Amino acid sequence: ASTRDGLAAPLARLLMLSRRCPFPDVREKSEAILGGVQELGIRIPRPLGHGPSRFIPEKETIQVGNEDAAMHALFADSFATLGRLDNVTLVMVFHPQYLESFLKTQHYLLQMDGPLPLHYRHYIGIMAAARHQCSYLVNLHVNDFLHVGGDPKWLNGLENAPQKLQNLGELNKMLAHRPWLITKEHIEQLLKTEENSWSLAELIHAVVLLTHYHSLASFTFGCGISPEIDCEGGHTFRPPSVSNYCICDITNGYHGVDEIHASPTGSIPSTESVCEVEALMEKMKQLQECRDEEEASQEEMATRFEKEKRESMFVCSSEDEESAATRDVSRHFEDTSYGYKDFSRHGMHVPTFRVQDYSWEDHGYSLVNRLYPDVGQLLDEKFHIAYNLTYNTMAMHKDVDTSMLRRAIWNYIHCMFGIRYDDYDYGEINQLLDRSFKVYIKTVVCTPEKTTKRMYDSFWRQFEHSEKVHVNLLLVEARMQAELLYALRAITRYMT
Repeated sequence: ASTRDGLAAPLARLLMLSRRCPFPDVREKSEAILGGVQELGIRIPRPLGHGPSRFIPEKETIQVGNEDAAMHALFADSFATLGRLDNVTLVMVFHPQYLESFLKTQHYLLQMDGPLPLHYRHYIGIMAAARHQCSYLVNLHVNDFLHVGGDPKWLNGLENAPQKLQNLGELNKMLAHRPWLITKEHIEQLLKTEENSWSLAELIHAVVLLTHYHSLASFTFGCGISPEIDCEGGHTFRPPSVSNYCICDITNGYHGVDEIHASPTGSIPSTESVCEVEALMEKMKQLQECRDEEEASQEEMATRFEKEKRESMFVCSSEDEESAATRDVSRHFEDTSYGYKDFSRHGMHVPTFRVQDYSWEDHGYSLVNRLYPDVGQLLDEKFHIAYNLTYNTMAMHKDVDTSMLRRAIWNYIHCMFGIRYDDYDYGEINQLLDRSFKVYIKTVVCTPEKTTKRMYDSFWRQFEHSEKVHVNLLLVEARMQAELLYALRAITRYMT
């Protein structure tokens, strides 16, 4: 048994290579080694889940080996950069243009020249993912941290890391849960702590990493990403039972193939869900006609924003149980009781963040690019791709202009963070986003660890899985930009 346990991870890694490597010769060699190991009487683990996502049937994901030339090149680049094709990549590849930009940005942040040493970068990734109890991302970066020479003692808990990284804990928790509370004083504390102080360039790098991994945790939970085959919880030595799953699968949150594949998405259209799509398209048409006929006054627009901001506080997860952080994850951050709270609760009044006073395009972009060259450009490209990405389809309908819907989703997320666009009519949000969709959005963005398959299934029931993944890309980028705006504004105020 002890021999088997010691071989579990490397054998699972070989299993991953034999199934997922985009290079056929590597796949064949891995299969040959696994065959030889099996002949020696050593049992081979099997994947515990069914594909890269618990929410999307494996047969509906893009399979390595069946992809076109452009997709193969993307897989090959990803594999060469990361040494693996991870489950996030295998779900994001529904949208190759976005995935290419995402991988380029992540590669630059983690591996190219920059203010922070490599092991610091991965440790900050661990700190950020841990705030949302995202063991998937924590496990990946623990391995990467050790691979680049990080001190294993740091992994015993944040208190074992250098004081400089410990000092980042306060900014990490506020960015993850209540970014509107960040002030220039928080920035000053980090930059003026004598021997443990951060430089401005280092802090910008750290802030971008923190926001990247907070929002990637949202994607991980929002798409139900399964553990990697070679990580804890990703494989088992137990054989599948006759019904193709066993009790160990159920306790790990996995259910039988039939149950997973019985998702409303992609199933036979029900009258109700088809009507849902038609009704949404009709609302978009009516709103466009109203826009063309008359425009609301600035006072009315401001009133509608405040109304939507208040209403967003009363949208909460229907599955509002507390998610207890495990010791494995919670040791990487302090103040485990600190979490998301609506910004105007308990008599607190947080001033509205007006985009015309501080925007990504006019202020944040140039600050990032000045202190961490090229990153502003990479982020800007990624934001634009996510915001403008469209195939002009909605469920079974083609040649549809979805810009109104995409803008409503983006602005609703920013509204939840207290960020207002003066030129947007917030009355459109209630017309276009129904309650179950708002619950999903708020859960994925604010408390992603509470996302369930039921929430994923309950919104836009007749839409394709690729369209739901597209929604998650919008949530990821809108959330990341909102966090960045609060942090960069505080840095700008400190500098001036």
